[in-house]
Amino acid sequence: MTGTITAGEATARRWDAVVVGAGPAGATAARELARRGRSVLLVDKATFPRPKVCGCCLNGSALATLAAAGLGDLPGRCGAVPLTSTRLFAGGRAAVVRLPTGIALSRTAFDPALIHAAVEAGAAFLPGCRADGQFSAGVTVRASGLAGAVAEGSRLGGGVIVPDPPAAYRVGVIHMAVGRGGYVGAVRLEDGRLDLAAAFDAAFVRASGGLGPAAADVLKQAGSPHIPGVERLPWKGTPALTRRPTTLAGPDWLAVGDAAGYVEPFTGEGMAWALASGVAAAELAADWHPGRAAEWERFYARRMRPRRRVCRAAARVLRSPRLSGLIVRLLSVAPALARPVTRSLNRPLLPDLA
Repeated sequence: MTGTITAGEATARRWDAVVVGAGPAGATAARELARRGRSVLLVDKATFPRPKVCGCCLNGSALATLAAAGLGDLPGRCGAVPLTSTRLFAGGRAAVVRLPTGIALSRTAFDPALIHAAVEAGAAFLPGCRADGQFSAGVTVRASGLAGAVAEGSRLGGGVIVPDPPAAYRVGVIHMAVGRGGYVGAVRLEDGRLDLAAAFDAAFVRASGGLGPAAADVLKQAGSPHIPGVERLPWKGTPALTRRPTTLAGPDWLAVGDAAGYVEPFTGEGMAWALASGVAAAELAADWHPGRAAEWERFYARRMRPRRRVCRAAARVLRSPRLSGLIVRLLSVAPALARPVTRSLNRPLLPDLA
């Protein structure tokens, strides 16, 4: 990729900012810092494109952040699939909830596109390298994934790509199956494949014999369309999902994206948090001083935590098959009941930038 440098070149100079982690939060932060005229090194231990356990959905909030940052056309250039509805399955029943906006886009397309945008803005990119404090910088933006203390009862994540999915999994629809022990989300990607992303109780995975059998069990419990051989696919797992870091910033660093805490998200909220935190972090990091650590803590308290409370409440509902079944039955006859939630989760996280 144009703009990549070697580790030797990266260590030979002092940077205004080093961004550790080139996912959506890190790549967005690097781009915004470079646009402000700062020297930026974006470093990641992985090489791209790389597989990632993710629901691969961007809601209206995420799209608003991209548009405000001048990247509104990026998803379309990557072939993103417009999303029109979510189909919920629980207890053998189904309900359809209309979505005001949203897209599905694979991380193998989205992440490299964001990195390319950062490089075009002037950031230097160093893939395949672990950042162990060897780079000199005025401020470090930590965007290296899940971090912080594991919350009690946190679920494990799992994901896999289905290369030839059943026709019942329609393009433009998020399928969500809820059962005892976890839930499985499914969405068709820009190349027609089906992305599966799940959250399971650890004990349920052990009792089922692995992530694949756990997913097959949940799909059957919920009454979701059968996916032949889903239990034998090469599932990839994650550590415990829900994290609560004790602090989000220090004298010469700040955390963004998953590194700033994580709650089981849905309908693209995880991507919305990542992109919004990347943009907002760059605004502070461009003129960083130790006192700005408190500003970053206040930003999260004001903008991120209220939305995360909504996701925590939804996660509690999804942990109860009986309550999930009741909600699906209600939504099957009165889908308008979901509108306040869908509208709330699609509101911009950074309205002052819109």
